[in-house]
Amino acid sequence: MATVRPAPMIELKAGDVLHITAACSVQFAKPIMFRLIKVRHDLITYDRWIWLDGYELDAQGDAVARREIFVQRAGLRVQRRTAPAQPGRSRSNVRG
Repeated sequence: MATVRPAPMIELKAGDVLHITAACSVQFAKPIMFRLIKVRHDLITYDRWIWLDGYELDAQGDAVARREIFVQRAGLRVQRRTAPAQPGRSRSNVRG
């Protein structure tokens, strides 16, 4: 008999874009893309569930709604990781 191992926990970072589907929660039968602001560690949850604060994205990747969602960690899929910060460069130096 094979041993079932839990999926490794994904380290989530602000700016990560997540694909949120029914694997995260039944409320997401219609999947959404979600840009993470932060993981809410201040809220009590069930085991393996987390609160996420961020923005729902449209097909072009633009934020359309700020949301706080309650999901199962195991169902999360990271679509795009946050780029690592470049040494010696601050946000105030970035044009955009």
